Amino acid sequence: MSEQTVGILGGGQLGSLLCLGAKKLNIKTIIYCDEENAPAQTYSDEFIFGDYKDKIKIQEFIDKVDVVTYEFENIPFETLDLINQYKQVKPKPAINKIVQHRLYEKDFINKCNISTTRYVSIKEKSDLNANVKLIPALLKTCRLGYDGKGQHKLNNSTDLENLSIDFSQEYILEKLINLKKEFSIILTRYGHSIHSIYEPIENKHENQILKYSKIPADIDEKIILKAKDWASIIADDLDYIGTICVEYFIDKNDNLYVNEIAPRVHNSGHLTINSYNISQFENHIRAICGFEKEELKKIYNAKMINIIGDEIVSYRSKNYSDNEFFFDYGKKDIKANRKMGHLTIIQK
Repeated sequence: MSEQTVGILGGGQLGSLLCLGAKKLNIKTIIYCDEENAPAQTYSDEFIFGDYKDKIKIQEFIDKVDVVTYEFENIPFETLDLINQYKQVKPKPAINKIVQHRLYEKDFINKCNISTTRYVSIKEKSDLNANVKLIPALLKTCRLGYDGKGQHKLNNSTDLENLSIDFSQEYILEKLINLKKEFSIILTRYGHSIHSIYEPIENKHENQILKYSKIPADIDEKIILKAKDWASIIADDLDYIGTICVEYFIDKNDNLYVNEIAPRVHNSGHLTINSYNISQFENHIRAICGFEKEELKKIYNAKMINIIGDEIVSYRSKNYSDNEFFFDYGKKDIKANRKMGHLTIIQK
């Protein structure tokens, strides 16, 4: 279908699954990663190991690809900007300047007239003391941190008094809500108002790491329509090309809030591989390579279980039925709280 070569920055499980999505379209992939044993090299046509700030290695990568994308948002902006001078980076680098910083991200969402939980910038301890009314709250680093990393839960003023953190970093304090449900909307944008939107995926976390996802989500239709509308507004306002995930909270009063934007394919969307005619990964490749949109069709309801840490050992020895799909990410080191694989179960 195409002789394009897609360059992918990052070599984890999302990179692996992007490579598999590209193979369905006969598109070659080259992975660039700063981890020598990155599992995605098993699935790519070529692998380049190098630091994200190594200009010589990056230029070698640029010369071999037609378009560039990434599997996680914390690639240095300077690297994305450099690449974009030679080959298009999709989604565009300017988007990462917003979503790499939690305060900028929340400000952007609010400027779109979309609700978030209450929040405030924290630069020093006195800022915390001045905003004690927001507690209970989560204190998060503005940059980096995922799966609960770089986060401190503050339940009361005693937790605040006992807090010991490094204020050389910027933080954001986000008020906790009376949570009813969490879900995500995954959308692939091909161009202005040209969207493929998957149905909402209901999510459950354990220890601040996504553990379970399922479709259909048990959510009121009015909330679903609002969430899809908000995701479309966000994608259009960012002039986004590719697959994006918007994560949502619903509180006990059925108020809807955007929690975070993930400018990439997303863990909660793994079940689309087995439940839809076109997965989030294939859709992303289609969009960044300039293909025309094809209509999404859900084939099965499904649920997905993330396999964390040493849970992978027992999953590797199990037998599976024909409605169960086990994905082993091939990571050599088993670590606590590390996503090692997932299991998708479809309902035939």
